[in-house]
Amino acid sequence: MSDFDWNDLRAFLAVGRAGRLTVAAQRMGIDHSTLSRRLSALESALGTRLFERRPSGFVLTSDGERLLGDAERIENVAITLRSRLDEASHQVSGTVRVGTPEAFGTTFLAPRLAQLSASQPTLEIELVANPRSFSLSKREADLAVTLTRPETGRHFARKLVDYALGLYAARSYAEAAEAIRTVDDLHRHRWVGYVEDLLWTSELNYLPQVSSAIHPQARISNVITQMEAVRGGAGLGILPHFLARGHPDLIAVLPQEVRIVRAYWLIAHADTRDLPRVRLVSEFLTRQAEAAGDAFWLAAP
Repeated sequence: MSDFDWNDLRAFLAVGRAGRLTVAAQRMGIDHSTLSRRLSALESALGTRLFERRPSGFVLTSDGERLLGDAERIENVAITLRSRLDEASHQVSGTVRVGTPEAFGTTFLAPRLAQLSASQPTLEIELVANPRSFSLSKREADLAVTLTRPETGRHFARKLVDYALGLYAARSYAEAAEAIRTVDDLHRHRWVGYVEDLLWTSELNYLPQVSSAIHPQARISNVITQMEAVRGGAGLGILPHFLARGHPDLIAVLPQEVRIVRAYWLIAHADTRDLPRVRLVSEFLTRQAEAAGDAFWLAAP
């Protein structure tokens, strides 16, 4: 163990989380040959193989699985020490990666990042606004905004905000199509919905809640692209009010009859939630959601 190097352990963690050498090297900002040498050096220092090299990627051996938990604990100690030094010098610096659904990240959070940057010039934010779930234990994100509260894992979760969704159509579509007076009229119209087998959470499966007779003619994997299809006249669609309200060419259809409520949850890992930079961004998100008030609900006519 005389040749043990912390950077080699960081390399091991990166490959263990990514499963592929090139992806891990990109995340670490080094070339893959350097990363490969660090893995080999660690295996040599420990006297054991940590990965099986397969065509599909790097798979942890039993010794690698055992080392992964220990390596994550060492990493958490290093992160905590760095944060204490920053706090002692009255600085909040470093990088916080925030994973969010695409509508929340793109429409709500991204326009507000300037406020955070102005108040914390040494803090870096990585915003990953994708229709997917994020693994905090694998360090895919430091904070995650999700549609469900996690039931397992060492997580801290709190409700960020409730929000409502409604039925929308392009004004041009509504003027040209058959009138919609009740929910029973909806099945006679074209619809835009999700690709069912690409739903990353059951919370997005809205249409059965409206009517079992609805069958979308256009299926799209993310809500922002769905909105653009609805705006283009492809059909009716269920959209978050905070996403649709900025587009005057969209009109709410049957707003009293079709009303769906969901919640955004803010999730942090138990090991890192109290780090100053993570805590600061968490508090910023909470304040912004609270200050938004009725923005997450249907605008008054």
